Amino acid sequence: MDNSGKLKNIVPLLALLTAFPAFSTDMILPAIPSLALLWNKPLSVVNLILIGFFVTYGFSLLFYGPISDRYGRKKPLIAGIVLYIIASILCATANGATALIIFRIMQAAGAAASASLSMAMTKDIFAGNERQRILAYIAVIMALAPMFAPIVGGWILAYLTWHWIFIAQGAMGLIGLLGVIRTPETLKEPTIVPISKVMNSYWGLLLNTNYIIMVLVMSVSLLPLYSFIAGSSALYINKFGMTEQTFSYFFAFNALALMAGSMSCLKLTDRINPKHLMTAGFAGIAIGAALILTVGHYGPWAFAFPMALITYSIGISRPPSNHLVLEQVHKDAGAASSLLIFTYFTLGAVGMWLVSQEWMERMQILGTITLVCGVIVFAAWMLLQKRGIGSESHH
Repeated sequence: MDNSGKLKNIVPLLALLTAFPAFSTDMILPAIPSLALLWNKPLSVVNLILIGFFVTYGFSLLFYGPISDRYGRKKPLIAGIVLYIIASILCATANGATALIIFRIMQAAGAAASASLSMAMTKDIFAGNERQRILAYIAVIMALAPMFAPIVGGWILAYLTWHWIFIAQGAMGLIGLLGVIRTPETLKEPTIVPISKVMNSYWGLLLNTNYIIMVLVMSVSLLPLYSFIAGSSALYINKFGMTEQTFSYFFAFNALALMAGSMSCLKLTDRINPKHLMTAGFAGIAIGAALILTVGHYGPWAFAFPMALITYSIGISRPPSNHLVLEQVHKDAGAASSLLIFTYFTLGAVGMWLVSQEWMERMQILGTITLVCGVIVFAAWMLLQKRGIGSESHH
């Protein structure tokens, strides 16, 4: 099989599959305040369409990886995308909060196949520098998806109803499905290990203390970002009185900060020890939180700039911290990265739940969550370095 011919077709497909989760999460954000009004439900209920999606997505990731190692990538991927398309159509027909939450959970179970298996397919097809280049390309798409998804959602809401957001997602699923059907199976040698044995690799990881500590620390550092995702539309639309479209541009500005952080990390890694980038990033999260709590309520930009600092700090610290987590593992890298992403999403769902409550003013909740997370992560990172974890992170 001529690899170069196949590459031209597969890279856009891999990028599309990787973008599924971001599009599924962020396209609906501009509609959340109006759905809360429409169904007369508090934000803590309506946000279950995000929280339910995240939790299910995280759990589903744990299964697709091992199943695809055993039965190949193509069958589980087709099954996942078909489920995603059906669930998207059902979401578009939902007539209340409960129905939409249930259909979103189905949608997440399908979306997890595309994200986890696109990564596995990249590993199957490419090697060495070429793989790094393709992964960097996919990372840019992953960063662009959350920037454009709410803008697309905002434009749909300006001219159509919220139902069309899910019709658009179903159409995206259909394009992905046609691409996957035309793509040959990428896994050359399926494992002959029974699924139960593969699942045992997760138990081994849970006993790896260094790995688990690093996973928890890095996941807590991402929690403020997920809290922002769940609270942003209520803040910008309800508190600052923005239209759904204007909100989507402010949300895109924040996604741009995440992308800028990741780009800065790529540029600086050769000149600065990645450990110092992580230290600066974790400090930046706490500083941004302090700014939100003191000046954030003065206006949309007074909130947007400190939030962008937090997101930029997450962007600059995430690549070296992901690398460092995987450095703690010598085999079962697939299971290790699945468990890492699962923890990100599960703790992210906790952040989404916290910010949806009515304990105090929404911005105070977001600022407090971020400050607590920033301080915990910074302190834990300092202790870990004293213990010698992370000393091998600099290549």
